[in-house]
This record gives sequence, C-alpha cells and structure tokens, in this order.
Amino acid sequence: MPGKKHTSLDRVLGRLDTLDPVNMANLVQRLAKERSLFEQIFKTLQEGVLVISTAGIIEYANDAAQRLIGLSGEGLSGQTLWRLIPGLRPTLGDDANASASMVAREFELTYPEPRTIRLYMVPFRDEDAGGERRHAVILADVTHDRLTTAQRIEDERTSSILLLAAGVAHELGNPLNSLTIHLQLIARKLKKLGRSPEAESLSESVDVCREEVARLDGIITHYLEAIRPSPPDLSETNLADILAEVLKFQKREFSDRGIVVEAETPYALPAVMADRNQLKQVFFNITKNAMESMQPGGRLMIKSRADDDSVYLLFGDSGSGIRQEDLVRLFEPYHTTKAGGHGLGLMIVQRIMRAHGGQVGVESREGTGTVVTLQFPRKDRRVRMLGGG
Repeated sequence: MPGKKHTSLDRVLGRLDTLDPVNMANLVQRLAKERSLFEQIFKTLQEGVLVISTAGIIEYANDAAQRLIGLSGEGLSGQTLWRLIPGLRPTLGDDANASASMVAREFELTYPEPRTIRLYMVPFRDEDAGGERRHAVILADVTHDRLTTAQRIEDERTSSILLLAAGVAHELGNPLNSLTIHLQLIARKLKKLGRSPEAESLSESVDVCREEVARLDGIITHYLEAIRPSPPDLSETNLADILAEVLKFQKREFSDRGIVVEAETPYALPAVMADRNQLKQVFFNITKNAMESMQPGGRLMIKSRADDDSVYLLFGDSGSGIRQEDLVRLFEPYHTTKAGGHGLGLMIVQRIMRAHGGQVGVESREGTGTVVTLQFPRKDRRVRMLGGG
C-alpha cells in the first residue's frame, strides 16, 4: 500500500524467498538469539512488565510481574488485568484519543502478602501487527518506600512536638525562678518579725512552697535532659541507688495520694553502664504513670533480678490497667489515655533504654494493673562481649 511504513520484520519477511537454506538457518539463529537476549533482560528486571490489549487481556508478563501479582505465567496468560487490579478502568478503547495518555497510580494488593504497587501504563502501536494498539504496563513494589516516607514524616512530627515541649518546659522555668526569689524575700521578712506562732506557721508554709518549686524545677530539668537527643554519658552505676533517689524525691506525692510503695531492690545488684540523670528520668516517668493509674490505697511493687547477661527492674502497680487496643500503641508519641497527658513519657523511656542497649516490656490487664520491665545489660557482660567471650 502506498505510504505504508515497512518494519524491519517486513523487510526480513520480504527476503525469505531469496534466502538459501544456509542463510535461512543463520537468520533463524540470529532471531532466536535476539529473542533470548530480550527475554533475559525482561526476566532480570525488578519491575514487573506486562503487555495488554485494549480490552485488558494480558499477552505477556515477565517474572517480576508474575511475582508481584501472585500468579504464575500460566495463570496470568489470557487474564484480564482489570480483574486482578481493582479500580482500573474496564476498557481502554481503541480510538485515537481514548488510550493516548499514560496512566499512573498506586494500589494495594493483599496476595500473596500485603504491599503497595505503583503502576504506569503507556500506549503503543504494534507496527508489526498492522498498527494494533496495545499497552505496556510497568509495576513496581513501593511498599518499602511508602513505609520509609511514613516513618520520616512521623520522625519529623516527633521532632516538632519535642521541640515545642522543650520550649514550653523552658518557659516554665522563668516563673519558677520568680517564685523562688519572692519566697526568699518573704522568708527574710518573716525572720525580722520574730518567733511568733503566726510567723512560724507562715515560715513552714514558705518552706513547703520552696520545696515544691524545687521539685518542679527538678522535673523540668530532667524532662529537658530527656527530650533533647543526646548520647548517654555512661559510667558504672548501681540501679538501686538511683531508684532510691527517685523514690525519695517522690515520697511526698506518693503519700499525698495514699499510695504504698514496696521496693525489693538489694544494693548488691550487678553494676550496669548507664547515665544517672537519664535513668532518673526513666524511673520517674514509670513511677509517675503508675501513680496516676491508681486510686488512694493503691500499691506499687518494685522488684529486681539478674541473670548472666542482664539486670531487670520490674514495676508492678495495682492500677486500672491498659486496654488491649491501647497497649499496642503505648510507645507512640502523642498517644495517651490520660486527660491532659502528652503521650511522650513512655516514648522517652523507650528511647533512653535503647540508647543504653536495654529493652522495655509492658504487660497489663484491664482492671487489674500493669507491670513494666526494664532490662539492662550487665557491665561485666559488656566486657565479655567486647572481649569476644
């Protein structure tokens, strides 16, 4: 036909009548090698490649496409793509405009495992088949990329909220400093009034206020140290010693809430390598959570144990417990079950424990209570590991 474009295959076919058996065999061998080469290329691609008709019938699928869709070559051949991938249009049409544009989208597949697939579909005309329109479909598994992106967004959100929390905590320090100064002035004036019963009563109240201001200042200091990402300053540490400091610091609050604390932590616990200030924040956060989960008359039991590799501290409270649906989200930032809670306490605990090479475990039963287990690597075990023991 005049004006018809001749393809390379047309030219080869046109010469078949003039080829002798030897040249014919050479030609067939060359075509077979080229076909084998292209097949190997498509097999080694990590992306799935499909060729489909305008009706969506799969005419070719490489190994990656079979793996991504979860069907073998025999299972894919002759299948309609729309039935395998939900949401795609049921027909591409065969007119000049209906299929001239590229399709790009992402979709979820659940078989053979849940994953996210990105699809590109590009039209082309098969000149060797009379210009029939077909579509090349490229499939790529982007599950890991999606997860990585989601994690990066979550990390950015966490950094933002921690920065905000640090700013708020820092701002709280200013009025506390002002309170401290004014309480000092009041204490000096009370001394000048002499030893009257009224003056002594006011002096005791001022002392209580000064202690509470100092306690709040300590909380803010530990909080700022905890939320600022900094590597732990490790030194040989006795866990019982640090725990005793924290419990002494919280003694008044436990008493005011009517909560009994029983700690069975012998001083002879094996030593660990730890940052004392960061561990104080860990213990404070856990005991604070336990305290707030209990009613007056509640009991907090703290026990310890050790094996050849680790030292364990167990904090068991008689509080309200944690619902199963909340338990799986316990270490997520912003997730809290307490009115007015910020949801950062256990996230900070987990981060500090990981930086110390330790672990956090939580077991809870709704209506019964919660047990938090902290696992620390023993100092001598660290030495043996470094020494290849």
